[in-house]
Amino acid sequence: MTKFLSTWLAVFSLALCWPTTHSSAQQPVNFIVFLADDLGWGDLGCYGHARIKTPNLDRFASEGMRLTQCYSACSVCSPSRSAILTGRTPYRNGVWRWIPEGSRYHLRTSEITIAKLLKQKGYDTCHTGKWHLNGLFNSADQPQPNEHGFDHWLATQNNAGPNHLNPTNFVRKGQAVGRIEGPSSTICVDEAVRWLHSRKDTSRPFYLNVWTHEPHLPIETAAEFMQPYADLSDPDLRQHHGNVTQMDAAFGKLMRAINQMGLRDNTFIIFTADNGPEGTGEKGRTRGSTGGLRGRKRFTHEGGIRVAGLVRWPGHVQPGTQADQPVIGSDIFSTICEIAKITPPADRVIDGASITPIFGGQPIPRTIPLYWRNHLAPESSTVALRDGDWKIIGSNDLSSFELYNLRDDQHETQDLSAKFPDKFSQLKQQLIAHDQSVLADGPDWWKANDTDLPEKDRVKKKAQPKRKNKKS
Repeated sequence: MTKFLSTWLAVFSLALCWPTTHSSAQQPVNFIVFLADDLGWGDLGCYGHARIKTPNLDRFASEGMRLTQCYSACSVCSPSRSAILTGRTPYRNGVWRWIPEGSRYHLRTSEITIAKLLKQKGYDTCHTGKWHLNGLFNSADQPQPNEHGFDHWLATQNNAGPNHLNPTNFVRKGQAVGRIEGPSSTICVDEAVRWLHSRKDTSRPFYLNVWTHEPHLPIETAAEFMQPYADLSDPDLRQHHGNVTQMDAAFGKLMRAINQMGLRDNTFIIFTADNGPEGTGEKGRTRGSTGGLRGRKRFTHEGGIRVAGLVRWPGHVQPGTQADQPVIGSDIFSTICEIAKITPPADRVIDGASITPIFGGQPIPRTIPLYWRNHLAPESSTVALRDGDWKIIGSNDLSSFELYNLRDDQHETQDLSAKFPDKFSQLKQQLIAHDQSVLADGPDWWKANDTDLPEKDRVKKKAQPKRKNKKS
């Protein structure tokens, strides 16, 4: 009798645990990609900021996994966004630079986005917030969000204008909507929630982008979100810190809606940012923190590319966990493909890898290393590659290099190229070969003189990569 009771209790206990796992295995998973703009790696409470209040993101981190070595695919906005959607590094997918309004550059329809793939699989798709993947926004002359797989969209070309408060430049599915009251991030979340409620068949899975403008310039923060910083004498510092809190409040509003709609347990959510913080961090409203990392936005050093990364997927991601493996923006595409059981396109290089192994504490199998090239980075450090703990940074013409071991020196203070000559030689050749293959794969837009752009937006001719290999 005792043995029978023990067996029955074991089976009953297993049955109690089974519905979540079984349900998630049978029902398609929903996906949300929440992207902040110019948010520093050290700007959130859960990443160690001593003052900025981000209670909603901190709570979210405790409910899922915090990524300590999460990277954007570039240290400026348009390229990093293109990699999230396509799984391909920016110079390969063609969005190699930030895109000024009116320019020829855009994400081409020949690129296959995750929204397209999910839509083909029966998903409803929506994008709200910053788009920044074309120069001719809301024009028939270049593809818009709907041509990249989004059923519904409310977006801006680049920044919220005239600033983040009561913006006037949002467009909904091709129609300008004029002034909208409230903070930009709240507007994005409200639109997303309305869309979720308005879907004709709520049994269908969904893919949702919420790409906020905060805390990118031009920063303007509602008074209620600056109140926690009333003791700070610098009004610009109050504006910046409040702007991050404003974005956090919008994120919390979306999470509450997801919970209330009963979508929490079957929705994979990732929060991250497009690049490191703007400015010097010492004046004005660009006061983001890199958490002590070297460099900032536009740099290929860690402060320009390392960003916050938080993942929640109940039943699959253990609450309150941390992963220290390198993860990059292009991995989002491959991760969603794996979870949604979609075979990635075989006719092109996909640079990202699925990060699902880290949910079980396993290494991410990579065939392509993490790689960056940025046209606005200093000439001496334009391109970089990471392989394991090692990171090599190269000049624009690949004539000089720096080598770092990020496990021992995440602040990149000691160039180890002379101390480890064999590793240096290996990674230098690997970087040169990989850079050449990437540049040969994408369109040759980066060779142009940008004569159709204002002078301030043109890429200097000296910034064009040169094909030579000098000894360093």
